[in-house]
Amino acid sequence: MSVYEPPQLPGFDLPGPDVAPYPPEGARVTGGAPPPGNLDWRALAAELDEEGVALTPPLLTAGQCADLRELFDDPTAFRSTVTMARHRFGEGLYRYFSHPLPELVQNLREQLYPPLARIANDWARRLGQPAFAPEFDGLIAACAAAGQHRPTPLLLRYERGGYNCLHQDVYGDLTFPLQVAIMLDRPDEDFTGGESVFVEQRPRAQSRPLVRRPGQGQGMIFTVSHRPVRSVRGWSRVTLRHGVSSVTSGQRHVLGVIFHDAR
Repeated sequence: MSVYEPPQLPGFDLPGPDVAPYPPEGARVTGGAPPPGNLDWRALAAELDEEGVALTPPLLTAGQCADLRELFDDPTAFRSTVTMARHRFGEGLYRYFSHPLPELVQNLREQLYPPLARIANDWARRLGQPAFAPEFDGLIAACAAAGQHRPTPLLLRYERGGYNCLHQDVYGDLTFPLQVAIMLDRPDEDFTGGESVFVEQRPRAQSRPLVRRPGQGQGMIFTVSHRPVRSVRGWSRVTLRHGVSSVTSGQRHVLGVIFHDAR
């Protein structure tokens, strides 16, 4: 249970149902694809305030997940590939998309950003930090002004024995504080193990582990580096790192939707 009542988020105090449609009315996620459901942004904001991590309903269909998994083996879609063991990041591969991003990935970035920006700006207000642009184009313009031009959305693949060490996805001076990871496989059918692991470090306290197991198509929204938590003196910054436990069988694929660009 939360130790405080989170303030009303801008744009969430309008009359009507708590559940807002995703994608926005009239928006396309990809050509001909059905919309991936509804997102309750009030509930997601409360969960992010409480835990720093929130699971969404499925954002992608099984067919969209399959298309993205197949795309992993197309080298023309990516600007770089990282072999994690070479850098002691873990065991596995990840590939950063090149421009232009696939339509599905670009639309997820553009459509998820505005409600996440409202949450991010509420966090920024609590911590006395500058606000982020309300629309995605504004964030990308700010990234460019900071010398960050390279796209950061990526695909990750883990095989048996694969894992990811605890880390944060910071790529320059400008860091948007929330990101989304979408599971592309079926846990316990396509792979076993491979849980998403988060470790939270609060001031003057032991680290707290969190484990999440999203289903196929589900998104995990989580803190990139830090978030505000109520303390006796107001608001404190709490650091979060994320990783993946060892995959014990099969293959695990994830789409990472990071909103800020990289240097």
